[in-house]
Amino acid sequence: MADNARVRGHALTNFIAIIAATGGLLFGYDTGIISSALLQLKTEFHLTTFSEQIVTGAIILGALLGCIGAAPLSDKFGRRRTVMMAALLFLMGTLIVTFAHSVTTLICARLVLGLAIGAASQIVPIYIAEVSPPERRGMLVVAFQLAVVLGITISFFTGYLLRNASWRWMFGLGFVPASILFVGMIFLPNSPRWLAMQGEIEQARKILRRVRPTDAHAERELQGIIDAQDEQAPLRDLLKPWVRPAFVASVGIALLCQLTGINAVLYYAPTIFSDAGFGQSSALLTSVAVGVAMTCATAFGGWAVDAWGRRTLMLRLLPGAVISLIVLGAMFAIGATHGVGAWVMVVAVVCYTIFNTGSLSVAIWLVGAEVWPLSMRGSGMSLVAASHWGADLVVSLTTLTMVEKLGGSGTFWLFAAINAAGWLFVYRYVPETKGRSLEELESSLRDGTFAPVDRKESEAA
Repeated sequence: MADNARVRGHALTNFIAIIAATGGLLFGYDTGIISSALLQLKTEFHLTTFSEQIVTGAIILGALLGCIGAAPLSDKFGRRRTVMMAALLFLMGTLIVTFAHSVTTLICARLVLGLAIGAASQIVPIYIAEVSPPERRGMLVVAFQLAVVLGITISFFTGYLLRNASWRWMFGLGFVPASILFVGMIFLPNSPRWLAMQGEIEQARKILRRVRPTDAHAERELQGIIDAQDEQAPLRDLLKPWVRPAFVASVGIALLCQLTGINAVLYYAPTIFSDAGFGQSSALLTSVAVGVAMTCATAFGGWAVDAWGRRTLMLRLLPGAVISLIVLGAMFAIGATHGVGAWVMVVAVVCYTIFNTGSLSVAIWLVGAEVWPLSMRGSGMSLVAASHWGADLVVSLTTLTMVEKLGGSGTFWLFAAINAAGWLFVYRYVPETKGRSLEELESSLRDGTFAPVDRKESEAA
């Protein structure tokens, strides 16, 4: 009987994670498809380097606004309803961008899609984390990031397959997963932790009993939620001294996830490689290889965050990203963009993608959803998402300009230095959250034991 309940609980949490993570698929598809569509858009709309960056960056600005606005909505109306609102925005934005006939309409449509992406990035990881059991939380939350990179990979395949068709088809296909997300969320339960925060203890108990192996597990977890329960905290509490370690760890990873250059590669890889001498088809195929590498790295990361731990995964993989970027910059510096040199560049890009995506990109939404106390989790995760999208906006608006001013070599060497700084940051400030309940992590913040072991030992010495 207990085994049957465990199987049912696992199946339901898996189903919840899969449907909710469709928001990640849309996130990835709508951000990734621009890299292929740009090759047509800049010809049809006579885009300059600056206007290319505006069209690309519009979705990021929307995401920045969307993640900020999603926090109060998710706290007031619940995680599930907020995801449904994001799905409606995805549907609206997809329709507008598909039928856009001016640069202004294109930019406005990308802003609407950005609002949906920002809301999804803020709330879906929280929703999955609050429903998942501690021992499976890492894998299930990383399902969101896996869906993101799968969406990016699909966008690259779509861009290549539709390279001789209209860019409108590239954008219009996003309507399908948006519909799945909206309809699927209708049938999913609310977050038990959000329900408890609203005082609906019996409803929270019913949901926990459905997603945990035994009623005893559910009761223990519910009691932990009640014991840790606080009133919804105001925004100023995010800066309280006892919360600061969570702020530093989660926001730091969010900033590094973008400043280390991964989306610069995603958005502009076809353009950069096309300008370096690759044919348009070859440049698009390079993006497909990048997308496949991201998907494989994220799938591996979904296993590693629970097997190795979040912190260990980042510390082991980031040095590989540094080396890959140094090699890539060297190829640009010596002008080796043909023959063997071109293949070395492709391998370096793929390796960088594996090491960076498999570490920081896997950890960002997971650690962000884990470390904030329940009373400020919505606003805290909003801050994480805003940091991520703010940094992404800076990168998307400056990458082509950096390549023009610094060259490919200078740009990628700069990103290599930032990846190295990221390793030092993780070593110093990011604790291990593997296998710990959300309430245990909150308790460690309150009693001052949240910092990494290495940091505590160095301070003691």
